[in-house]
Order: sequence, then structure tokens, then C-alpha cells
Amino acid sequence: MVNVETLLYIIKDGKILLIEKKRGLGKGLYNGVGGKVEKGETPIQAAIRECKEEIGVEPKNVKWRGVIEFINDGSVYSYVHVFIADDFDGEIRETDEAKPEWFPLDRIPYDRMWEDDKTWLPVILKEKKMIYASFEFVDNWGRIVKSSVYELKKIE
Repeated sequence: MVNVETLLYIIKDGKILLIEKKRGLGKGLYNGVGGKVEKGETPIQAAIRECKEEIGVEPKNVKWRGVIEFINDGSVYSYVHVFIADDFDGEIRETDEAKPEWFPLDRIPYDRMWEDDKTWLPVILKEKKMIYASFEFVDNWGRIVKSSVYELKKIE
């Protein structure tokens, strides 16, 4: 069964909030907040729920920015809906799952992120476009053998 998942990035005051994953797939890497869409949820509801669970805040002004297909060792693993938010309610906190950290937008630690992030994240952040992307990994998420990023629409 193919997973439907979310990623959400809070961008405020020229900085982006990333989490260092403390367990599971991607442990030790920086990423956006996110996870699986549960039965009966929309992707945006899941993104908001995951943000509350992982770092204790409710994102505000959440906007959809695209979807990414991830293939691992020949099988579709997930479709990930990507969102951005420009504010939040609550106090950011570390949890068993995630250690949140702010980074200036011009110093995103791509060397400590998934290999695909440096390909599509700048399109969303700098070029302000919506995307559809696909990344095919082999060797159990070891390396990308095929990728494509389609720019769907410029955001004003």
C-alpha cells in the first residue's frame, strides 16, 4: 500500500524551521515537520496535526505547494504533500521525535538533509513556485537514480 504523507515548513522572519529527526526513516537528518495522513484526514489536516505532535505548535496560514512521489527500490513508497506556513500559535518544543531548529533561508543545511531536498525545496522557497516531483531511490534510500521536478505555477 502506498503512503500519503505530508511535509510542512514554517517560514518566518527570513528563517525556516526544520526538525532534526530523532527516530525512524531519516533519523539524524533535517526535514520539515510531517508524517502520514490518517484515515478520515485531508493532507492539510494531517500537516497541522503532525506539527502539533512533533513540535507543539499550530501552523497558521498554511498553503499547499505541491506533491512529491517517492519510489524506493522499484516500488512507490509515498506521495508527500508539501505545505508552507508563515506563522504559528504556541511554543516550539523538542519531542521524542524531533528537535526543532531555525535556519536562515540562505543557510539551509542541505548537506544534512535528504538528497532530493536540494533539488525541489529551493523551487518552492526562492522561486516561489508550486511543484510536482518524483524521485526514485535505490539501495534502500541510498541514492537517487531518477528524478524530475515540474514547476506548476508561480505564486504571487
